[in-house]
Amino acid sequence: MSKITELFRNSKMLTAFLYDVAIAIVTFWMALYLRVETFSSPFFLEKNVHFLFVTNTLVLTISFMLNGLYYGIWRFSSIFDLVRVLKASFFGILASFFLNYLMHRMDSVPRSLMPIQFLLLVCGLGGGRFFYRFWKDYLAQKTQDVKKTQKVLIIGAGRAGERLCKEIMVNPDLNLKVVGFLDDDKNKLNRSIYNVSILGPVKDAKLWLAKLGAKKIYIAIPSCSSQALKEIKACLDIEKIELKILPRMDHLLNPRGELSLLRNISIEDLLGREQVQLDESGISELLGNRTIMITGAGGSIGSELCQQIARFNPREMILVDNSEFNLYELDQQFKRKFPKQKVILKIADIRNSNKLEQVFKDHSPAVLYHAAAYKHVPMMELNPEEAILTNILGTKTLATLAIKYNVMKFVMVSTDKAVNPTNIMGTSKRIAEMICNEFETKKTNTKFMSVRFGNVLGSSGSVIPLFRKQIEERRNITVTHPDIIRYFMSIPEASQLILQASLIGVGGEIFVLEMGEAVKIVDLAKEMIKLAGLKEGNDINIEFSGLRPGEKLYEELFSKGENFLSTAHGKIKKAISRENPANFETLVSQLVESAQNGEKLEKLALLLKLTVPELSHYALADEQRVVH
Repeated sequence: MSKITELFRNSKMLTAFLYDVAIAIVTFWMALYLRVETFSSPFFLEKNVHFLFVTNTLVLTISFMLNGLYYGIWRFSSIFDLVRVLKASFFGILASFFLNYLMHRMDSVPRSLMPIQFLLLVCGLGGGRFFYRFWKDYLAQKTQDVKKTQKVLIIGAGRAGERLCKEIMVNPDLNLKVVGFLDDDKNKLNRSIYNVSILGPVKDAKLWLAKLGAKKIYIAIPSCSSQALKEIKACLDIEKIELKILPRMDHLLNPRGELSLLRNISIEDLLGREQVQLDESGISELLGNRTIMITGAGGSIGSELCQQIARFNPREMILVDNSEFNLYELDQQFKRKFPKQKVILKIADIRNSNKLEQVFKDHSPAVLYHAAAYKHVPMMELNPEEAILTNILGTKTLATLAIKYNVMKFVMVSTDKAVNPTNIMGTSKRIAEMICNEFETKKTNTKFMSVRFGNVLGSSGSVIPLFRKQIEERRNITVTHPDIIRYFMSIPEASQLILQASLIGVGGEIFVLEMGEAVKIVDLAKEMIKLAGLKEGNDINIEFSGLRPGEKLYEELFSKGENFLSTAHGKIKKAISRENPANFETLVSQLVESAQNGEKLEKLALLLKLTVPELSHYALADEQRVVH
């Protein structure tokens, strides 16, 4: 009853309803005429025909309402509305046939009348709706301000491109007009979508921009790889056009083509790589229905690691971090994305053995991912004792407890700065790797391994957020040295490979993630300036500030004397490092004790050098002293 009331209160719905009833009436008599081919036939006078007409109209009217013909908006008629029309017509005609068959066996009535009326109904109901949409679209285009309309080329003539084009066409207020598609699929050439031609391959973009006078390009390829994006960008003069892209497929639940999703190309898009192929079933077996503990859970890598792990349905997750705010933010993310996942939040310093032991005792984690660490090179140069106490003592404390409480696997997140280190941070992480190897030699139930990789895009402390902020504020970009290079990978890729490494590790490994090609930081800065639509030397400059204390021109993935082996996964290698010195445990104890006692730099540097012989030097920013 409420549906009927709503129908008569809404003038547009009532108009649509009356139109459908009229079509039902007209198509009945048209079907009869087409069947008997004359209006003078005695069929038109038969009582059964009149009864059929009345019942047919009533039954169809009820079918129209039950099948939701009045919930669609004619202005946006689509295939879904056509399906509703088909269902309403089919079930209405079918019900009408059976009702009349039961009443009078359809005597004196041609039974072929019903399928003929069905076809006419579909044409009348569907045709009216689609003609109305066509007419409204035509009027919308006519009323567009031609002078203000901006021409758009869409790269990608697939599902996302089609939906993007459709949205632009039905929203004249946007003052946009799609003038063509570009696609490398030769089978699509010279065809069209919504009467918009597919002009040619992407490499001809510059030609078509000039020919059609377009100033905007929208890339509607959610699966677009970074390499393909670089090739597209190479064809264009980005300073003179607006270039936007839909998010990558792995960032979307489905390949949508919504205008609101379009965004500017970021440096992460150009530096990103192919999606990692994981052994999903193996990782699920390792993590599923088990208690997993993550230290540094609120950090850049830690938080992504937590979300990747949550996909494999662990029994519970112990999220440990010493930052209240980071842990709160992570908790909010889990409530949104993984509301059913059981999480235990623990604010704790990994140097606090008493607090950590209580966590282990209460929850008995099966797998531990150790991502907590101080990672900022210049900051640790100023605070060397903090790097030693957190990165070295913290790792040792966790490893000791992991053995005591029978953790299956202990996976430490390391860094390429641990390779041939020239700074406190890198040296402390190298010693943390050595601690894991030392504990592995004790032949316990716990398997220890480390995972080493370079910079991650967008992480806290990364140059990319810094450069982005400097560009937004129109300040000169500061690069330490014109020749400095770094490896980059995305946070999701690094996290996924950590999980894969933890699966294939059997204990004692230092896994090294394949980082691709190193990137020159000055080139990175120049690219980010271009992406912002600015000109170097005109809108913004690049300044060289000089290498910071402990900073290297280039990072390495393997130490001097280290060999490497391939693994079952193409993006993961295994470093074969030398054995720890015989007095390793003594040296570590002395290092920790010296840091706790606030010993001078000279003693710390000497102990670091004795523990990690490949340490080439150590410079302290405020004293500018070097110990070789």
